[in-house]
Amino acid sequence: MRPGRIIAKAVLAFAGFVAVFPLLWTALNSLKNSVDIITRVPRLVFTPTLANISYILGRDSVITGLYNSVVACGTAVLIGVVLGLPAAYAVARYPNRWAGDIQFFVLSLRFLPPVAVAIPLMVIWLQLGLYDTLPALIVTYSLLTISVIMWLAIPAFQGVPKEIEEAAFVDGYGAYSVFWRIALPVAARSLIGAVAFSFVLVWNEFLIALMLSSSNAKTLPIVASELSQQGMNVPWGILNASVVLLSLPPLLFLGVLSGFLNSVFRQKKT
Repeated sequence: MRPGRIIAKAVLAFAGFVAVFPLLWTALNSLKNSVDIITRVPRLVFTPTLANISYILGRDSVITGLYNSVVACGTAVLIGVVLGLPAAYAVARYPNRWAGDIQFFVLSLRFLPPVAVAIPLMVIWLQLGLYDTLPALIVTYSLLTISVIMWLAIPAFQGVPKEIEEAAFVDGYGAYSVFWRIALPVAARSLIGAVAFSFVLVWNEFLIALMLSSSNAKTLPIVASELSQQGMNVPWGILNASVVLLSLPPLLFLGVLSGFLNSVFRQKKT
């Protein structure tokens, strides 16, 4: 093996370790007692406990926050996929005089700070009587997912060779069939990343959820932030357990999404 490949693999292994180590350390701390966490010398050998996880799963507010997050984020991502992917394909494959403006507008939605969006939306939902409700969160999150998915999907569709689609048109495929059977499978890997990124973005959203909810529509990040206490009595074990709970749904979503799309596109090819 060449020295360059050995160095490259070593760098990749180190980068992977740096990325995974905080997650592993958080998972370990969620199984520790507070005494084992606050010691000056980190303890790698300790007596594990499930008290922190049991405390998290035993709170009604956490279960309600988890339900609200799953419903709001899942529905928003589904709306983003249904509306964002066809719109991105139309911009990528049927450019017009407004295509550049559309792309800039979609990208500009990510330039705005969350507080600039949250305050006007809070006023709107208050006037409509939908403040602190899941429909308000779903619509607000959908604005984020549609923009993110379109922003990332347009280059993915532009990377699909036009010759393949033209050959499909010659074979009698319609525009919908070309989009579903040709463009989506070819750009599948990039699209999976776009959908997963949009889900993680809204799943971890804190400020908008804080501004648009007070009690009924609190999401899991809001509930997790309320578990901390002031002063020296910070429940580090409980906080680490809440971080683990926050991290599991995006990982599960990415795994299920990848497996589902791969199986669907494999069936389409056969």
